[in-house]
Amino acid sequence: ATTEIYTLSLHDALPIYGFIHAGMMATVLDSACGYAGLSVMPLEAGVLSIEFKINLLAPAKGQSFRCEGVVLKPGRTIVVTEGRAYAIDGDQEKLVATMNCTLMALENRPGIAAV
Repeated sequence: ATTEIYTLSLHDALPIYGFIHAGMMATVLDSACGYAGLSVMPLEAGVLSIEFKINLLAPAKGQSFRCEGVVLKPGRTIVVTEGRAYAIDGDQEKLVATMNCTLMALENRPGIAAV
């Protein structure tokens, strides 16, 4: 299972150095990994990140960004995912961050469901 999240512009999130803050990048990658994990869960279940590690490979500088999440190991209660973030400038994409994320399935909890 794979998901992709595109951002058109994150210029409001740019600090003085001209690239996206690491916390913003972690948030979007966590979402991409979470939606990938959610795609292998029953409709009445939700997922919650219980651990992640991010590698910031290059300054996150671009006109837009593409983040993808992929399920590496689905499970009944634990799902392991991987995320990748690409900065897009014109027709060029550059890998700027990766994430390994472990998710826990949440079932039979009021207010928590995919739908």
